[in-house]
Amino acid sequence: MDGDTPAPAPATVDLRAEFESSGVRDLLEELDRELIGLYPVKERIRETAALLLVERARKSLGLSHDTPTLHMSFTGNPGTGKTTVALKMAGILKRLGYVRKGHLVSVTRDDLVGQYIGHTAPKTKEVLKKAMGGVLFIDEAYYLYRPDNERDYGQEAIEILLQVMENNRDDLVVILAGYADRMDNFFNSNPGFRSRIAHHIEFPDYTDEELLRIVKYMMADQNYTMTPQAEAAFGEYIRLRRAQPHFANARSIRNAFDRSRLRQANRLFTEAVGALDAAALSTIEEADIRASRVFRGGLDSERIRKETADDL
Repeated sequence: MDGDTPAPAPATVDLRAEFESSGVRDLLEELDRELIGLYPVKERIRETAALLLVERARKSLGLSHDTPTLHMSFTGNPGTGKTTVALKMAGILKRLGYVRKGHLVSVTRDDLVGQYIGHTAPKTKEVLKKAMGGVLFIDEAYYLYRPDNERDYGQEAIEILLQVMENNRDDLVVILAGYADRMDNFFNSNPGFRSRIAHHIEFPDYTDEELLRIVKYMMADQNYTMTPQAEAAFGEYIRLRRAQPHFANARSIRNAFDRSRLRQANRLFTEAVGALDAAALSTIEEADIRASRVFRGGLDSERIRKETADDL
């Protein structure tokens, strides 16, 4: 037999075996462990992984196939896990052979758009060069388009992105992210993007119960616990904080946890007498939570905005 004769395509394929050997199952299980809630999002990611697995199987059997359009839109409020899911999506694409590297490059408008003539194209192309073989995640993508400013250079970045998304879709996946209403306006103003986005995934806000589970997960990961009174106070904190401006779901809760650690450390340093055991160093008490200004009320929107990085 001629040594150059290609091997015949297999007659069958075991999808379950392919799924197990690809390592995708591990990534999906990590997604379940690391992200509380978000059940509709997780289901869409599983469906996408199944589609890619079947397309790979069709190719192995010699069936007609085409590289599916994998560019995506993630819509939802801040702190709902969009970047984390994008990172897992990059891993899934790599393990199924749809991108070469499987890395994530996360950018905003400032990374793509220049401030003077001739600056935008090289900035955008440099970012695209770094992202090739993986996933480019553009947060708050609607800021690329500013029709009210005729001297804005965002349109140049958009045109370059659209061209690369079409011509390099077998080596780059672009995920656009942001608030749902603003993304709708962005797509209406830029139909080229809408036609290239195959998967629109909406990220819901976390419930109060889910946010409390999230902070307990964060604490356990760093060997902290809350007393029952502290846990009740944190539940109250979540309800109050959600009603205030600039609430960012899990991001705000993480900031609140960090602030409670600062208060706990200060309390131990100023009040503790004698040697402290591991339990004392690891326990968040009710006072560490209730010292937050969120419980005092009366904070105006501007003050909240300025202090939101510390989450009050």
